[in-house]
Amino acid sequence: MAESGASAQGGGEMTADDIVVAAEDLTVRYGRTTACEHVSFEIPRGSVYALLGRNGAGKSSLVRCLLGHQKPWSGAAFLFGENVWKNRSRAMHRVGVVPEEPDAPPEMTARQIGAFCSRLYPFWSHPSFDARLERFGIPPDLAFRNLSKGQRGMLLFALALAPKPELLVLDDPTLGLDVVARKSTYEDLVGDLADRSPTVMITSHDLTGIEGIADQIGILKEGRLVLTASLEELKARYRKLRYQVQNGSSQDGRFAELEHFKATHIRRGSPGIEAVISDYEVSKFDRFHSTGGVCNAEASPMSLEEIVIAIVGEEMGDAL
Repeated sequence: MAESGASAQGGGEMTADDIVVAAEDLTVRYGRTTACEHVSFEIPRGSVYALLGRNGAGKSSLVRCLLGHQKPWSGAAFLFGENVWKNRSRAMHRVGVVPEEPDAPPEMTARQIGAFCSRLYPFWSHPSFDARLERFGIPPDLAFRNLSKGQRGMLLFALALAPKPELLVLDDPTLGLDVVARKSTYEDLVGDLADRSPTVMITSHDLTGIEGIADQIGILKEGRLVLTASLEELKARYRKLRYQVQNGSSQDGRFAELEHFKATHIRRGSPGIEAVISDYEVSKFDRFHSTGGVCNAEASPMSLEEIVIAIVGEEMGDAL
């Protein structure tokens, strides 16, 4: 069962019309391999939901099910209140997608791909599409196969935004992009959020970029959704605790002084003890601070990257 935070924006109760994306007890299997199991979550209209986890955690399998590209082994995925596997064609004209691996007919140019896609959507902004090609440095008359990997990704991003979709599904959209291209991508996304407030579901390894745009976070670990909460709630709850002990049970390895908290990743360092706590409250910290033998205690805020590492495992590197 995932640890859950408040799901309604602004503290109000949500209705069915407020939910744009939903997974209900969704399980995906490939033969004997389970990619994700019993996953349930909802994405409210106008929110930016970041689905995070290490490679192999099941993120892309969930995205494929939510787009109707794959039938789940059990459970169901919904877009705009409808089962997407049964009603995909009705939903997809309201959705813009950037896949993990950019793909398009190799002989077609960016301009030709845009012209083709424009006929598939009821709303399409040729000026905004052309402006993004120019801003991203994508030659409009160069064949897709001759574009760099970064240019291909940026082209797919421009295609996803051009129809002004109600829902954007971005599967690691900055993967393979250089620093300048990543910055341009996030600037464009932030601009679109400010102009239209679309609903966004995004997976990404770029947790620094995610922290600047997401308001809801879901974390997958080994195929299970272990946590879903608002970013604000996560940042309020998680702290890195550092302190020293003059005497007491921590000397024999039991760290009894931490009984006030849900503490993980406890380790001795120099000059004292460090732990990650997931239930920080000022009153709890005050009680901890007054515990006999505890001195020089401080609780530091954690970045989203530090929080995710604490939840999914120590060794992040390129695996997250």
